[in-house]
Amino acid sequence: MGYLGRRIGKSQDTGNTNPTGSDVGGGLLDLFTNGYFQRQGNIYNNPGLGPVVNGLTATGGIISDYIDGSDVYRAHIFTSSGTFDVTSLATGDLPNAVDYLVVAGGGGGSDRGNGAGGGGAGGLLSSHPDIPEPFRQTAFTAGVRTYTMTVGAGGGGASEGLPGPGYDRKNRGEPGSTSSITYPGPTTVVTTTGGGAGGQGNTEGPGGPPASIGDAGGSGGGGDNSGSGGAATNYPGPTQQGFPGGTTPGSDNGGAGGGGAGAVGGDANGTSGSAGGNGLRVRIAGPNNDGVGAAGPGSEFAWFAGGGGGGRAGTAGGQSPGGYGGGGEGAYHPNNSPIPVYQDRFGKAGTGGGGGSGADGTNNDAGSGGSGVIIVRYKIASVPTEKATGGSVSYYNDKTIHVFTSSGTFATTANWSPATVEYIVIGGGGGGGYDAGGGGGAGAWREGSTPIGAHPVSTTIQIGAGGLGSLEGASMPGLGSNSTGTPSYFGTPITAPGGGGGSGLPGGSGGSGGSGGGGRGGSVSGSAGPGTGDPYPGSPPRESPTNGWGNDGGTGSGYGGGGGGAGGTGYAGNDPEPTEKGVGGEGLQLPTTFQDPAASYGFPGPSPGGYWFAGGGGGGSQPLLPGGVPGGGVGGPYAGAGDGQGPDPAPGGTSALANSGSGGGGGKGSASDPNGRNGGDGGSGIVLIAYPS
Repeated sequence: MGYLGRRIGKSQDTGNTNPTGSDVGGGLLDLFTNGYFQRQGNIYNNPGLGPVVNGLTATGGIISDYIDGSDVYRAHIFTSSGTFDVTSLATGDLPNAVDYLVVAGGGGGSDRGNGAGGGGAGGLLSSHPDIPEPFRQTAFTAGVRTYTMTVGAGGGGASEGLPGPGYDRKNRGEPGSTSSITYPGPTTVVTTTGGGAGGQGNTEGPGGPPASIGDAGGSGGGGDNSGSGGAATNYPGPTQQGFPGGTTPGSDNGGAGGGGAGAVGGDANGTSGSAGGNGLRVRIAGPNNDGVGAAGPGSEFAWFAGGGGGGRAGTAGGQSPGGYGGGGEGAYHPNNSPIPVYQDRFGKAGTGGGGGSGADGTNNDAGSGGSGVIIVRYKIASVPTEKATGGSVSYYNDKTIHVFTSSGTFATTANWSPATVEYIVIGGGGGGGYDAGGGGGAGAWREGSTPIGAHPVSTTIQIGAGGLGSLEGASMPGLGSNSTGTPSYFGTPITAPGGGGGSGLPGGSGGSGGSGGGGRGGSVSGSAGPGTGDPYPGSPPRESPTNGWGNDGGTGSGYGGGGGGAGGTGYAGNDPEPTEKGVGGEGLQLPTTFQDPAASYGFPGPSPGGYWFAGGGGGGSQPLLPGGVPGGGVGGPYAGAGDGQGPDPAPGGTSALANSGSGGGGGKGSASDPNGRNGGDGGSGIVLIAYPS
């Protein structure tokens, strides 16, 4: 990684070589920094000598370097669990203080005929200046050590069609999971609590609270059926992580909104109420970074931890809105939702947003909560020049790299010069099939270069969502058969379709997509889903066809077929090699341009070095295997793909990891717990752009 820091104070020709107080001298730069500033044309070519200043050096997550006023910061963004490795501390005037944003997974929405409570947002704690006093926490002082960054998953949304008694996603959602920063000792730097699930008038939550009361959590779930909202962690007070859920005053008024990090969930009134509580705007990843967080008031995609909307008893007003910060919308009764509307009920991944409530009607199940996020930042320098904005920006090997993990805009600045940019665009992975179901196929992999002309140029970036895994008995669209991921694009001409879903219907075929989904196994074989991409040729030059790279899924027979990957076909469920039955197809590794060793995007693969994406999900097995069926290739899981089944009675097919573009795993062919037969969700896609610094 070439660092923008390691410069001395102002470093311009106005610097004082004998600094005192705040008059920091112009000084000695390391080789990269000197070269960087010279290329940008904003520094005198022969800076004076002075004391050497080195900033904090660390790796991990997706790195974003940005300007805030006259300061340059480096942010590390974790949308899935990983490590933040500090290898050396700052010297001179640069600090070792590290600001943080830690958001837990959002709670799932609940489901009931007249609408139930929306899920509460994941707990949020931050030391960033956007947080007002007295709620702003204190930055931690870094040490040379490895910090474990645990990012909580969102809780599952409920479906009235799911079988089974009690607290099992039949009617009531699941709570979100905890996020934390820790280091060996064990020592906890900060931890936040998952959002509470919404209340549901017929089903108790964990620990047996009255059924109508929303679950407690970082932010509380909304109430239902004359019930109050769930409590929020440490509310009220300076270490509160969010707000309580809203209240439902009567038995037929629908459900209330889940609480958000910035506001209480809306009370239900049967028609226009039930909105999720708003989250908070925290610009810790950069004021122009639209690659993280969710939209809200202001121009930045920097909102986190919005509550999920509650269900409405009537049709007035349509779906109830989720809170700013990724909260899912709540359904209304009765409503036969088209697929795009249904998908709006899910909390946004990487925000900790709560899931929206379900209600009666086809395609009216509740939404799952959004996964959490951890972002840390520290100061590295002052006043560089940026050529373009959008996503998370880092600098490596004389290239500027933009990484988009959520939709946004790539926009040039006045410093832009016409250039040819390299790109990788990966669509969302397909969901895994139910009950010995096929693995989900990976999103298509588009790779190449394109010219960007003179400023101003603004290009829309879309990040495809992963397809939903099949749930037994659910009314959700495509579930029980297959669920395709949605496309990613770098401007609409450069589009990578989503992966095909794995089949969950007896004898059913896998879905078509960038890579195809696997066929369902069991007693009746299911055929493989076709991949719309071309097989990867295996040698340079790395310029994909316009339909991208992708492969077919595997045929199901006994075992579900593996989903196809960008680098290989999914394995058949009856493959003669025991280690290959139903295994998901291999993904691909990023080209060297994007292999920034300081930025830990990507996942392990069959070859060393990481940076793997777009693997196929493993197929579900029947009979069960002790360790499950790997996704992403033999010996996996690789490329962030989901495994098929897993040890009984654990959950069924596992979901692919966020921003992997990989397929979800197929569910078990038999299980003591019916939920173990469910398929895993596909992973969302990603877009990477690089050009000469």
